[in-house]
Amino acid sequence: MTRFFVTPEELQPDFLVLTGENAQHAKVLRLKNGEEVLVCDGQGRECVCAVSDVSPGQISLVVRKRQESETEAGVRVSVYMAFSKGDKLEHVIQKATELGAYEIVAFPSARCVSRHDEKSLRNKLERWQKIAASAAEQSGRGRIPRVVAVSSYGAALERAARADKALLFYENEQATTLRMALESGSYTSVSLMTGPEGGLEPSEVAQAAAAGLTICTLGKRILRCETAPLCALSAVMYDAGEF
Repeated sequence: MTRFFVTPEELQPDFLVLTGENAQHAKVLRLKNGEEVLVCDGQGRECVCAVSDVSPGQISLVVRKRQESETEAGVRVSVYMAFSKGDKLEHVIQKATELGAYEIVAFPSARCVSRHDEKSLRNKLERWQKIAASAAEQSGRGRIPRVVAVSSYGAALERAARADKALLFYENEQATTLRMALESGSYTSVSLMTGPEGGLEPSEVAQAAAAGLTICTLGKRILRCETAPLCALSAVMYDAGEF
């Protein structure tokens, strides 16, 4: 069933109207009266609708059924990734959305090569959010993960520490594995934090431990900064019974 995302305000009880890019997309699909589509508010709620009228610039829909999305994960996983070079963060946003991440949070750290001023970061966030929206639509999700950028490493730690399981992955950690961290108790929310290309400073790892995060290893091999968060996210989803 074709899926469209609208704002929560547009998800009306009985009738909906698709305009703008949604209407253009519907036109390309050549939707006809009576055809069913799925309209989502991007926050986990959706409506099964039937096309009632096709007009230039807009598509009118009648709501047949309202429901909570059945494609969202039962565990809320927040992916925290340090600013990286090139389009690595874009790749992680796309794939993390497909894998079911609840949100993606970008943050600065000592060894980050990529730095953003306020204007460039604003433009980046707009692009990143569009990537998340496109990936959510393609993968059949009912929720679009929010893409956030925090101003400091300390702010990222404080935010990540609120989860039931707050984990930071460090290549020099040898004692605590991801499996051990997940088996230590039940959880409904998880924060996964990874560093930039050059990794995190030892002082940053100590700061994370002091903030309440569990320091983990992802195995004997050193993973690239764009591989580590997706590896960890996949493992958590498997552990939570999502695969």
